[in-house]
Amino acid sequence: MSKKLALALVLVGLAAACAKKEPEVMPAPVVAPEPVFQGKYGAN
Repeated sequence: MSKKLALALVLVGLAAACAKKEPEVMPAPVVAPEPVFQGKYGAN
């Protein structure tokens, strides 16, 4: 009985390893806009 169980586990492991994997979707990083130079003392 243990040989059948071991064979079943090996087959399940092989099926899981060979399954088609979906590519991971990474969210786009949030980029803050570059600060604009507003003069020596800011926008007054």
